[in-house]
Amino acid sequence: MEERKVVIENRKARHEYHIEDTFEAGIVLTGTEVKSLRTGRGNLQDSFARIENGEVFLYNMHISPYEQGNRFNHDPKRPRKLLLHKMEINRLIGKVKERGFTLVPLRVYFKKNWAKVELALAKGKKLYDRRQDIAAKDAQRDLERALREKYK
Repeated sequence: MEERKVVIENRKARHEYHIEDTFEAGIVLTGTEVKSLRTGRGNLQDSFARIENGEVFLYNMHISPYEQGNRFNHDPKRPRKLLLHKMEINRLIGKVKERGFTLVPLRVYFKKNWAKVELALAKGKKLYDRRQDIAAKDAQRDLERALREKYK
């Protein structure tokens, strides 16, 4: 089993989107970005991926500047290139253009010392979908609580 050290997780994504499919993509980073990520100083909130000229880029991912990085530090919100196979990119292009899907990063992790992004092909949930999910979770929690009380 391969070891994955999850550094950043986008918890809101599963609440706001219907996840259809996920992809593992490498990410092009500078040295200070990698050091900052290893200390867990990043944020995926409001980040998204876009396909431009046959390449995939990640926008609005915030990686805090590395404290000992001085002049070699990076721009915290710069667009970062994602590394995917050509077949995967072509498949994503078709889905994003035709069916109204969007590309949302779910988590950033290290796998064998390489920084990876779990990218999701997702469709936005409507407000009533979110309310239904919350109601279903509340009902499940109440049911579990009642069962626990009954068998005490």
